[in-house]
Amino acid sequence: MNQASAASQSLCEDTDYIWRKVSLRLMPLLIVCYLFAHLDRINIGFAKSQMSADLAFSETVYGFGAGLLFVSYALFSVPSNLALVKFGPRRWIAFLMFVWGAMSTAMFLVTTPQEFYILRFCLGAAEAGFFPGILYYINCCFPKSYRGRITALFALAVPIAGIVGGPLSGGIIVGFHHLLGLSGWQWMFLIEGVPVVLLGVIVWKFLPDSLRCVKWLSDEEKAYALDAVNQAHEGPKASSFREIMSNKNVWLLVCIYFAVRLSVNTTAFWLPTFIHGTGIGNDGVVGLLSAIPYIFGAVFMVYMGRSSDLNDERRWHLSISLIMAATGLVVAGAFPTNTWVVMSALIVLGMGSSAALSMFWQLPPTFIAPAVLAGGLGLISSFGSIASFLAPSMIGWVRDTTQSSALALYVLGALIALGAALVLATPKEKT
Repeated sequence: MNQASAASQSLCEDTDYIWRKVSLRLMPLLIVCYLFAHLDRINIGFAKSQMSADLAFSETVYGFGAGLLFVSYALFSVPSNLALVKFGPRRWIAFLMFVWGAMSTAMFLVTTPQEFYILRFCLGAAEAGFFPGILYYINCCFPKSYRGRITALFALAVPIAGIVGGPLSGGIIVGFHHLLGLSGWQWMFLIEGVPVVLLGVIVWKFLPDSLRCVKWLSDEEKAYALDAVNQAHEGPKASSFREIMSNKNVWLLVCIYFAVRLSVNTTAFWLPTFIHGTGIGNDGVVGLLSAIPYIFGAVFMVYMGRSSDLNDERRWHLSISLIMAATGLVVAGAFPTNTWVVMSALIVLGMGSSAALSMFWQLPPTFIAPAVLAGGLGLISSFGSIASFLAPSMIGWVRDTTQSSALALYVLGALIALGAALVLATPKEKT
C-alpha cells in the first residue's frame, strides 16, 4: 500500500478527528458571535420595565418596537445571504457585525417611540444575514451526518445568551442605575453593544471563507473533508430560485419555521415579563430566574442534536420539541401567578424552543440544491421573521386590551402545535 492510500485509509477510519478539528477551529468564534446577536435581541425584554417607565411606553409600543426588528429582518434576509455568497462569509459577516453593533449601542439614546422603531428596524436589517448566513456556512463546511450536532452547537448560543444575558442584563440595570446620569437600561445597551463591533474585527481577521483556504488542514484532510461535504448534495432538489418558489415542500418548511420562531421569540421577549407576573418585582432576581429555562434548553438542544445525527432522524425530533414548546406556553398562560408552575412551564418551553431551532435547519438542505441554498435559507428565514414580529406584537396588544396574556399564549400554543403536526407531513424518505 502506498503512502497516499495509507493516509486516505487512516482518514476514513477516523473521520471524527477531522470534524473535531474543523469544529474546534470554527465553532467557538461563531458561537460567541451568535451569543451577542441573540443577546441584542433579548436584552430589550430586560430593559422593558425600566425603559417603559422612563419613556412612558405602553405595552403596545413596546411590543410593536420589539417585533419591528423582524420586519426588516424579513426584508433583508435574502439579499443579505446573496451578498454573503458574492463577497465571502468573512467580509460580509464582519460588515454586518460592525453595523448591528453600532445600532444596538445607539439604543441608549432612544427617547421617543419613533426613535425606538427606527433603531429596531435598522438593527434587524443588519442582523438579517447573520443567522441564515452561518447556516449556509455550516452546510458548506460539514457533512449531513454531523450537521445536527454542529447546528445544535451553534444554536447553543441562544440558551447561553439566556443563561448569561439574564443575570448580566438584570445586574447592569440594577447596579448601574443613575450612574453618570444614565438609567440602568441605557448602560445595558452600551455595555452589551460595543463588544459586537470588536467581534467584527476578529471575524474579519480569523474566519476562513471556506475549508479550501484554511492552513490547519493538510491537503489530504481538505480533499477528504470537501468530498464528504459534497456527497451530502446528492438527490433531486430545487436547483433555481424559481423552483424554490414553486416547491410545495419549501413552503411547508416556511409554515413549520413560522411555528419555530413563534416559540423562540415568545421565550426571548416575554420570559422576564412572565416571571414578573408571578409577583417577583426585583429585576436582579428576575434575571437569575430567567436563566434557568435556558440552562435546561442548552442541555436538551445538544442531546437532541446528537440523537438526531446518530439515528439519522429529523422529523420526530423536531415535532416533539415543538409540542413541548406549545405545552409550556399553554400552562404558563393558565397559571400566570403561580411561580412554581410558571417556572416549570418556562423550563419546558425553553427546552422545546431551543431544540426546535437547531432541529429545523436540518430539513431545508434536503429540498434545496447547494447552488441556491443561500437564497433558500434566506427566504425561509425571511418568512419566519413574520412570526417573530407577530408574537411580541400580539402579546403586547392582548395585555393592553385584556390585562392578561393568557389568550395570546393559547393562540400561540395552538399555532406551534399545528407546526408540530406539519413536520410529520414532510416526506419521510427525504429527512
